[in-house]
Amino acid sequence: MRKSVLIYVVLIIMTQLGQNCLHAQQTKHTSVIVIMADQLRADVLGKGFTPNIDALQKDAVTFNRAYCAAPLCAPSRASFFTGLYPNRTGSMINPWEKDDEVYGNTKAGIANLYGLMDAEWDSYHVGKQHFFTEEKMDKNPSTKTKWITQETYSKWMKEQGKPKPGGKMYKDVAPELVSSTHTQLRSYSTPATGLYKEGINYFLDHYLANEAIKAIQNRDTKKPLLLNAMFLAPHPPFSIPEPYYSKYGLKDFDLPENVGEWYPGQSPLQMYNLTGFIGSRYNREQWGQIWAKYLGLVKLLDDEVGRVIVALKQAGIYEQSTILFTADHGEMLGSHSLWQKMCMYEESARVPFLLKLPQSVQPAIKVSNEPISLVDFLPTVLDLNAIKHPGRMDGISLLPLIEGKTINRKAIFLQFDGNGSLGSSQRAVVMGNYKLTVDMFKDEFYVELYDLSKDFQEKENLAFNQSFSQKTNELLLVLKEHMKLSGDRVVLPAELMKKFLKNYKYGIQKSDKVQ
Repeated sequence: MRKSVLIYVVLIIMTQLGQNCLHAQQTKHTSVIVIMADQLRADVLGKGFTPNIDALQKDAVTFNRAYCAAPLCAPSRASFFTGLYPNRTGSMINPWEKDDEVYGNTKAGIANLYGLMDAEWDSYHVGKQHFFTEEKMDKNPSTKTKWITQETYSKWMKEQGKPKPGGKMYKDVAPELVSSTHTQLRSYSTPATGLYKEGINYFLDHYLANEAIKAIQNRDTKKPLLLNAMFLAPHPPFSIPEPYYSKYGLKDFDLPENVGEWYPGQSPLQMYNLTGFIGSRYNREQWGQIWAKYLGLVKLLDDEVGRVIVALKQAGIYEQSTILFTADHGEMLGSHSLWQKMCMYEESARVPFLLKLPQSVQPAIKVSNEPISLVDFLPTVLDLNAIKHPGRMDGISLLPLIEGKTINRKAIFLQFDGNGSLGSSQRAVVMGNYKLTVDMFKDEFYVELYDLSKDFQEKENLAFNQSFSQKTNELLLVLKEHMKLSGDRVVLPAELMKKFLKNYKYGIQKSDKVQ
């Protein structure tokens, strides 16, 4: 009888340990698959357009409040791969302008996902390569990662004698501040749509899925696989092959209320950026037509992701892999009458974050509403595989959250320092249900505060509301402290709110809204 009781007690203890200790000391490394979209709105998932991604979500832990560290490709990816905010990586812009390109590169010597893992993992990077480093990591002969990039695709397309999607009809000029001192015109994508007549077999994302599948099939089976599949879709140009170009019409979706609207209290400084300069040209009806094509491109992305998932299952490594589906940032797509990203509204800054854990790890939760950042992925995957990081990170491991515990973090932060050059800036802090943004252009500062629990479309700027002055000042203090500690090049003025309220009234009247 005593022996039976003892066995029963031991079983209970073992079960509790299994439930409470998810990771940590697992000794066998598992495959890690990152599937990253580009410019994907988090709010288009789960509405019939993404059945393959939705199927992955059923096997994953969903983080509903995940944010990029910067709403722009290069700095967002630098932060993702290093676990550091842009001020620390040194990558703050897309390095298109020669005078400012130093601000697009991650500083030499900063540890990253590839360098920390590709010695023991069979490592592949397939797709968009906007993780720029001073060491030119993807060109360095010492790298153990296999790099299949947009350059690889361009060479292949040249061999095929086929034109790539896009072209001049999908671009227009917009003003851009250079070196924070002078303005020039630069050509960028517009919401123009058109049929890519060469078909899906020559489309970039189909090519990338093919290459990702080859990596899975040809991997070194003696090692775990590290696959970073970096898709371009649904990033413009909206040059789209059939059947996706004609896939959806206005009857197939509900256009968000804030599309085509410019709200009182919204920062007018966005008009100095391509977000407002281009976005404000389109009315709600026009945005509806653009949305239909965007969602077709989302469906194309979903089909390609589905093909990669099938390949993982056929290779027998799906169940025991860590798989993340995410995006580098979102897309305004007419919300707030803005275009592309480069701002701190939810549509631009929030990203999908679906983390499927190895079958041996049983999470205590399926959904988290805790604010997290893309800087949290690297510490999480290192934690899962018992890998020690050589330095400090801004991100934290999400495994305690997954275990059902609370985490001790006050806030997360976002920043923007210009698009293709060092230009207009924005800083944001998300703390609890509140988000505060400071938008800057030369000597102007504009403050926005939103209660996301009540106003998720960010229609009412509470920074103008005296009842929220304490909350505004509290978040400003937290933001200033972060900026100071992270070595920010920007310093917010001491009497920021006093100057802001003196210079601005509550935006434009509703009758004067942008059409």
